Amino acid sequence: MKIIYHAADIMEAHIVAGLLRSHGIEPHVGGHYLQGAVGDLAVQGFAEVYVQDDDIDAAEQVIRSYDSQAEALTEGADTDEYQADWTDPDSGISHA
Repeated sequence: MKIIYHAADIMEAHIVAGLLRSHGIEPHVGGHYLQGAVGDLAVQGFAEVYVQDDDIDAAEQVIRSYDSQAEALTEGADTDEYQADWTDPDSGISHA
């Protein structure tokens, strides 16, 4: 087995693992216990996705596609065009 992906957190590791499974690749997610050992602190970098050696090439292809789509979705996410003005229907307060 080889580590194929270092996830930001355990949730992302499971998202990537599910994506790999949907492509017929059986992954293993590691780092569950390491993340919990730190307690209430936000922990990142411990979650990893592993695949069998025979699946490395196919898994790398799937992950490249995942990374490029994730990057495309976050481009410009901090700009004003994504900040919608809205009014709270209960209080009538406008949020711009």
